[in-house]
Amino acid sequence: MRDLHLAGRSPAYGTHGMAATSMPQATFAALEILRAGGNAMDAAIAACAVQCVIEPESTGIGGDCFCLYVPAGSTVIALNGSGRAPGAATPEALRATGATKLENTSAHSVTVPGAISAWELLNRSHGKLGLDRILQAAIHYAEEGFPITPRVSADWEASVDKLLKNPASARRFLTNGAAPKLGARFRQPELAKTLRAIAARGAAAFYQGEVAADIVATLREAGGLHTEEDFANGQSVAEFVTPISIPWRGMEVYQCPPNGSGLHALQILGTLAHLPTPEGGPLSVTRLHRHIEAARMAYRDRDAFLADPAQVNVPVEKLLNADYLKRLARLIRDDAALPELPAPGESDLNKHKDTVYLCVVDKDGNACSFINSLFESFGSGILAEKSGVMLQNRGFGFRLQEGHPNCIAPNKRPLHTIIPGMVMKNGRAIMPYGVMGGRYQPMGHSYFLTNYFEFGLDIQEAIDLPRLMPQDGKVQVERGFSGAVIDQLNRLGHVCEAIDKPHGGGQAIFIDHEKGCLVGGSDPRKDGCAMGY
Repeated sequence: MRDLHLAGRSPAYGTHGMAATSMPQATFAALEILRAGGNAMDAAIAACAVQCVIEPESTGIGGDCFCLYVPAGSTVIALNGSGRAPGAATPEALRATGATKLENTSAHSVTVPGAISAWELLNRSHGKLGLDRILQAAIHYAEEGFPITPRVSADWEASVDKLLKNPASARRFLTNGAAPKLGARFRQPELAKTLRAIAARGAAAFYQGEVAADIVATLREAGGLHTEEDFANGQSVAEFVTPISIPWRGMEVYQCPPNGSGLHALQILGTLAHLPTPEGGPLSVTRLHRHIEAARMAYRDRDAFLADPAQVNVPVEKLLNADYLKRLARLIRDDAALPELPAPGESDLNKHKDTVYLCVVDKDGNACSFINSLFESFGSGILAEKSGVMLQNRGFGFRLQEGHPNCIAPNKRPLHTIIPGMVMKNGRAIMPYGVMGGRYQPMGHSYFLTNYFEFGLDIQEAIDLPRLMPQDGKVQVERGFSGAVIDQLNRLGHVCEAIDKPHGGGQAIFIDHEKGCLVGGSDPRKDGCAMGY
């Protein structure tokens, strides 16, 4: 139990249902759906749709989606809702347009969005209520507006330069060239109209007809190679896939398979499992040093191998092999950081990304781990103005380097950072969880899980704990670490640097089968909360 004399908040408790999201309105929307007879899947989609309106910098219907779902008494189901590059997207075609590298605000960075395809497939396969009911809260916020909250406001202000590059985005998302003020009500009637169409006609309303035509025309005007045929094909892009997992501390930790980076969260956990628990606790120098080192090696492998497995061989079994992970663990020295790693260097995906993660558990025990993203803040910054759809920039994860596993190609999925997580024990779900934050996510997943299950922090403390991650040969640290810890890490050979924007944002729900209750936590780095009833 936390020290009640200190600042912070307690975990949320419930028995009949719980939702944890990065916005209070989204959490409330999820609970409304549960109380109206919907299940965890319905509630997750409803919450995400709300976030696509009221966290427009982080997510949107012009983004992508991944999901892990465990129907009560059943096994883990994984869904990949990431979109593909246009059919004409080849390195040669991009160079012919004058591109020498992928730019994060270029139309070439926009893949066909997969989120709406994912929502429809998940709802059809595992939901109880229809999209016409589920999307009503999001439609309300788009039409009536919402007050801009502190974290959203900070992210919005940091994105002004990007929004100014696109006239439509500047018109709709800025006021006299500035971000809306904290607490100002922001309305999106064009997006509301599109959401109403999706509620009435499903994914076809997004991938065909006037919405798709508006998006394609916007992208073509910006130099993109997209066609309406690409969007029509995108209607069925979401697909159920076989999840990947490793045994860990008497449990099984699940992730979606590549092209997402959940593989590397499992690598970090598997590497650290071969080392004893440091006696000094979760903020000890030994713990932090080992975690940094394990993450450095996992990210090295990510940059070398992670790509679309439909077009490139990704050696998942080799990278998760227990003997391989044991060899990685043996490389970690407690008295010094490893020298420069011999494999490929740090990724060119080096900026923090904006994403929303949420989880829901219902009264029947269905558990949903759900993540939806535009990638960088406001994605590409390209707005399809008539339909109100802000477009992601997932294609920025591609390369133009022929022969590289992640080289852009027609209908190929890019390397993806967003990863939902799920923990199982004795054949039952015990924790849907996730830590958003772009490249940070494998580090964040493993850090949170070890905080909770290895070091015994409660679910809120495990989320709150100060974070750090290796990046570009340095270690980016949040402000919560003591000067003594930073000094000792530097003495081990790390180069620590303070960051302005904190690492990601997490949510989790622990299903306590023994006590018959749900325990939730939500990240104070965002504006949201966990609530149960």
